[in-house]
Amino acid sequence: MENLNNNKVSNVRKWYVIYTRSRWEKKVDQLLQIQGINSYCPLRKVQSKWADRIKNIELPLFSSYVFVHISPKEELKVRLTLGVMNFVYYMGKLAQIRPSVIDSIKEFLQIYPEAEVMSLQGMEVGDRVKIKEGIMKQKQGQVIKLQGKDVLVFIDSLNCALITKVPSSNLELIN
Repeated sequence: MENLNNNKVSNVRKWYVIYTRSRWEKKVDQLLQIQGINSYCPLRKVQSKWADRIKNIELPLFSSYVFVHISPKEELKVRLTLGVMNFVYYMGKLAQIRPSVIDSIKEFLQIYPEAEVMSLQGMEVGDRVKIKEGIMKQKQGQVIKLQGKDVLVFIDSLNCALITKVPSSNLELIN
């Protein structure tokens, strides 16, 4: 009886996070699914500008991460998959993700397919930044306020004071 209970426990599937080789997220997802492993690589829609055209492409929402829904028996199969670097660990154990979090990501991407994950880590009020794209490209300014993923920037190089809202993904910290 005890042995039967242990088999049931080992068949319970949970969501985990794996770390992949750089730019291998979609390939790893495909390789896992070919092996019959339930995996999920959240994708966002992006317009890519090339010299002669604009193309709609799908990029991973999380760079170098893929979610897998596996039982402990399938862990080795995942580890041996080409492109998988390791599982993500939290406090010495495999990092588990609640199913509700996976569902929320899926729902969010249904509503906002062009969403992106960005870090404002390291960007603070008072920092000097340079705008990377758009009409203000290469202009420099000072961060005066962080608003979600937008940043209010004071641009002082235009012979006047101009405050503009810029997506943080379009800014680069300067010294």
